[in-house]
Amino acid sequence: METYTLETAGADLVYDVRGPLPTDDGRPPLFMIGQPMDAAGFAALAARFPERTVVTYDPRGLGRSIRKDGRVDHTPEVQADDLHAVMEALGAGPVDMFASSGGAVTALAVVAKYPDDVTTLVAHEPPLLTLTPDGPAAVRARAHVREVYEKRGWGAGMAAFIAMTSWEGEFTDAYFAQPDADPAAFGMPTEDDGSRADPLLSDRSWAISSHRPDVDAITRAATRVVVALGEESKGVLTGRTSVATAELLNLRVTVFPSHHGGFLDGEFGYPGKPDEFGHRLREVLDGAS
Repeated sequence: METYTLETAGADLVYDVRGPLPTDDGRPPLFMIGQPMDAAGFAALAARFPERTVVTYDPRGLGRSIRKDGRVDHTPEVQADDLHAVMEALGAGPVDMFASSGGAVTALAVVAKYPDDVTTLVAHEPPLLTLTPDGPAAVRARAHVREVYEKRGWGAGMAAFIAMTSWEGEFTDAYFAQPDADPAAFGMPTEDDGSRADPLLSDRSWAISSHRPDVDAITRAATRVVVALGEESKGVLTGRTSVATAELLNLRVTVFPSHHGGFLDGEFGYPGKPDEFGHRLREVLDGAS
């Protein structure tokens, strides 16, 4: 693996390349991106693709990529520009892309803005809250997570986030009537460390979860778009946002193994099924539905 830094006006973007460029077999590089997950989260999945040249990166302001624009918010359009700049730096032509969570939102923005950049996009569980039938209630639930985080710190905020993302079905009065989740019940710290910069729990990534994809631009692009849904996510928030995204783009969801982090190994505490996930991703990239 080789690590590079691309210096742009707004950020120093750090990315990793596993394998040769140009590729030995003529296939496009395979990008794996997330948000707020950085490149470290894709180590297990990248290892399942030894035959492909895999590129991972840290979005600006996350991991090793240092911001220079004076901002703290994360927006799909800015991250789309960053990804386009990395692709240009590689000089490798259009790429295949597996994009998960907020990274899937960024990837949809890339396809809309740079229609020649991506050959096949597998958009895994994009958390586009406002697309769901209960969009206003989902936004209210998101705001409550931030409120808990601001008042009580990271552990309480993460417990509230887990409660939100594991709720089955639409956010009803019963959801909002619940007492706040106990962080100790999830093994989270109960002490407040004073920080309030978490991109998942603050409002810094709200532009991502509030994004509305440019359907016309995505439809005009030559990119094959696949919206992926983990089999364990059916009924919970990111499963519902995946279905809503697919419906917006007039597509059917493609089911993958495991959950929202189904490509992770045990390093991050809630392992998925990286072997099965990698096998399914290979099938889809090769043209299976």
